[in-house]
Amino acid sequence: MDTAPPPATGALLFRDALHSEAEELVALIDSAYRGESGRPGAGWTTEAEFLKGQRTDPQGVLEVIDGTDGRLFVVERDGLIVGCFQLERRGDSAYFGMFAVRPALQGAGLGKSVIAEAERYARQEWGAREMQMTVLSVRADLMAWYERRGYRRTGRTSPFPYGDERFGIPQRPGLEFELLVKPLS
Repeated sequence: MDTAPPPATGALLFRDALHSEAEELVALIDSAYRGESGRPGAGWTTEAEFLKGQRTDPQGVLEVIDGTDGRLFVVERDGLIVGCFQLERRGDSAYFGMFAVRPALQGAGLGKSVIAEAERYARQEWGAREMQMTVLSVRADLMAWYERRGYRRTGRTSPFPYGDERFGIPQRPGLEFELLVKPLS
């Protein structure tokens, strides 16, 4: 999916994902999470060391697009999809997930802009007081990135869905997700 990064000239556009973009979004998400870390142009968010196989599938993306409690946002620059994220209402909180940035564009501040827009939207449009997300607990580098953005680790975990290959094929036992939270007030 990722060869050379597009020029970073245009403003970012945030909009709802379309059904017709499901396959492209699957490729984007899989490249960000399951891309081989040693491959040239690979981003730093890869989980390939811990999980093989897919990160999501078209059905999963369409379920988020069609969901009634949230939205799947596409992030465009100069007409090219450069990222995406999911927001889901959970009472007075919002859940942030399915976050992906093209691997060749990672490390240039795009992710910071995307998460800032997600937080702004949740706070201003939904009145959310807190943003929540779950991250594989073995991803120390990713946890630290979110902590630098004001998220705190809660120590509350949930198990990885072993045996359900829709979410990937675990490469080690004991994988779990940790809940991270950030006040939005």
